[in-house]
Amino acid sequence: MNREQISRLAHADHPIKSPLDDDSVRRLLERGLPRGDERVLDLGCGSGEWLLRALAMHPQVRAEGVDISEDALGQARQAASSLGVHERLVLHHQEAADFSSPHPFDLVLSVGATHAYGGLLPTLAAARRHLAPGGRVLIGEGFWDDEPSREAVEMLGDFTDLATTVDRVVADGWTPVHGHVSTRSELDDYEWACWGSLASWALDHRADPDSSQVLETAGTRRSEWLRAYRDTWGFVCLVLRRTSD
Repeated sequence: MNREQISRLAHADHPIKSPLDDDSVRRLLERGLPRGDERVLDLGCGSGEWLLRALAMHPQVRAEGVDISEDALGQARQAASSLGVHERLVLHHQEAADFSSPHPFDLVLSVGATHAYGGLLPTLAAARRHLAPGGRVLIGEGFWDDEPSREAVEMLGDFTDLATTVDRVVADGWTPVHGHVSTRSELDDYEWACWGSLASWALDHRADPDSSQVLETAGTRRSEWLRAYRDTWGFVCLVLRRTSD
C-alpha cells in the first residue's frame, strides 16, 4: 500500500489533514472570508476539505484547488457534487508550484502543505503571486513548542519556535490579522484519529495482504508521536494580509 492510500485511510475520521477541530476551521474561514463572496485558492488542496467547507458556508464563494493527487481530487469532485457546490469549484491536477491563473484570489490557503514549496517563506511568496489587492492568506505551519530532540527534527523538519515563526512572517512583509494555535486536545485528537483509523482498517481487513503493513505503520507512527514529538511540536494557523499592497 502506497503513502497516498495510507494517508486516505488515516484521515477517514479526520478529513482536515491538520490538528484542528471543526470549530477552529470554521472560525479561521470566517476570518479569511469576511465578505462571503470571495474567490478562494487552495495550494495543495488534497481532497478539498477546506474549499468544500468554504463553499458550504457561503453560497457566493468560488473556489479553485491545486494538487498532484488525482485520487484526492476525485474525492473532492465527488464530495462537491454531493454537497451541490460543484459548479463553484474548479480543480487542477498539477504541481502547486507550477500553477498559474489569469485572475487573482481574495483568499489563498496553504494549511499543512508548505512542504510543497520547500517551506514557510517560499509558500508565502507563491501565495503573494496569486493574491488580489487587500486579499488574505490562511497558512498553517508547525513550530517547536519546546526544545526538540534530534529524532524529532529528523522526523518532522527544521521548524522554529512560535515567536520566531511569526517574526519571520512579519519580516517577510505580512501582518497577522488573526491566528490560532492548536490546543493540546486538537493535537492529540488528530494523532489518535489518524493512527486509530489506520489500525481499525487493518483489524477489519485481516485477510487483506496489506493489513499487516498497515497495522505496523499505525503502531510505528503512534509510537513516534508519543515518544518523539508529542511534548515539543505545535501547530499554528495565521490569517495574513500584506503589510504594503
